[in-house]
Amino acid sequence: MNRVEKLSLLSEMIALAKHDDEQCTEYNFLKMVAEQLEVPLKDFNYLIEHPIDYKHLHAHSERILQFHRLVVLLTVDKEKTQQQIVKLFNFGLRMGLNHESITRVLHLMEEFPANIMPTDLLIDIFKVQYN
Repeated sequence: MNRVEKLSLLSEMIALAKHDDEQCTEYNFLKMVAEQLEVPLKDFNYLIEHPIDYKHLHAHSERILQFHRLVVLLTVDKEKTQQQIVKLFNFGLRMGLNHESITRVLHLMEEFPANIMPTDLLIDIFKVQYN
């Protein structure tokens, strides 16, 4: 992934998160994702106040991985709202993911501890629709 794609991914995740303050669990989770993507902290903090436009990822696997990050982000503070679920669904559609797969993931995640679906299962759900 190039720098613009990484910043776009983070900007999208920030848009989904509720940031009450900088000590919230979402902020800490997002900061870890930024570190994993090798995005400097100052760039990450800049994105909080200055989001950038969405940059479409070409690789289907990268889009699935990003959707998984968004699902995990939604469960970090354990207080997901209907508005956040709708945003997540729309992000998935905008990424070009299959709506049936997105719906299935959002439905099945409720059956797992802390609503965190195993990565392998999530990938399998999208593979079925991709093939």
